[in-house]
Amino acid sequence: QEHLVESGGGLVQPGGSLRLSCTDSGRIFRINDMGWYRQVRGKEREVVARITSGGSTNYADSVKGRFTISRDNAKSTVHLQMNSLKPEDTAVYYCNLRSSTGWSRYDDYWGQGTPVTVSS
Repeated sequence: QEHLVESGGGLVQPGGSLRLSCTDSGRIFRINDMGWYRQVRGKEREVVARITSGGSTNYADSVKGRFTISRDNAKSTVHLQMNSLKPEDTAVYYCNLRSSTGWSRYDDYWGQGTPVTVSS
């Protein structure tokens, strides 16, 4: 079973940058799609960015041009570089691993979450 651990969250001023990292202690990182999601209490968890096993990326419109997702398969790690941070980016950020079990079927694994606060 996969175990995801995030790091890099914290407090940053508007306009600042943070880099989140997520490392998988399992054995299937290389072949799986990864993603970063975020959630504000009382709101639904939303997709921030995703990256396929082949390196193709997608971003939420709200972060496009500011955030960059990347992966290092040798280290079983996915990163989220967050630049030009805004107060509305404040949330708990979760790392996601999607393990395909068949066509249009998959299991999701989640990290514990790392809080990001953007405030002056």
